Amino acid sequence: MPGLSRDEVESFLSEPGHMLRLATLDADGMPRNVPIWYVYDEGMIKFTPRARSVFLDNLLRDPRCAMTIDEDPLPYRKVALQGHAKLLYPCGQDDAWRDLYRTIAKRYVDADAADAYVDNTDDQPRALLGLPVYGEGTKRVTWRMPVGDEDPTGIWHRRYYLDGTKFAQLADGSSRS
Repeated sequence: MPGLSRDEVESFLSEPGHMLRLATLDADGMPRNVPIWYVYDEGMIKFTPRARSVFLDNLLRDPRCAMTIDEDPLPYRKVALQGHAKLLYPCGQDDAWRDLYRTIAKRYVDADAADAYVDNTDDQPRALLGLPVYGEGTKRVTWRMPVGDEDPTGIWHRRYYLDGTKFAQLADGSSRS
């Protein structure tokens, strides 16, 4: 399965509209997954939980998290990350980074709606957290479907083929059953 180059990852993460699916651990160890807005900025995935959000409490207690950002249309690009979220600004310091929050909102709704949303909720404190995409301690996996003349067996990672025979048959085109 083809991976994405660093340039492809950075380009993909910078495209508007892709949702971040963030997984954290509740206090009882149960996983929690939430779809949220984000921005790729200064090499980090940055996101803004509200003061009373459960996933903020989870990350303040245990910063371990997993993230996926993907797309529905071909070639189904995907970026999956695991690491430790960093608290960049605690709740109550929103004025220091409100312009970034405006940038995040404009990735998902038109500029007027984003401005109205940010202005109408500026009395509700948020934190700013981030995960370095290429930082030390961050695990990263990327992939996409094969395109054009690329090897069609690349649709699966080699480890998913039960034996080398099936993989070899698929690779040389002799059998596609």
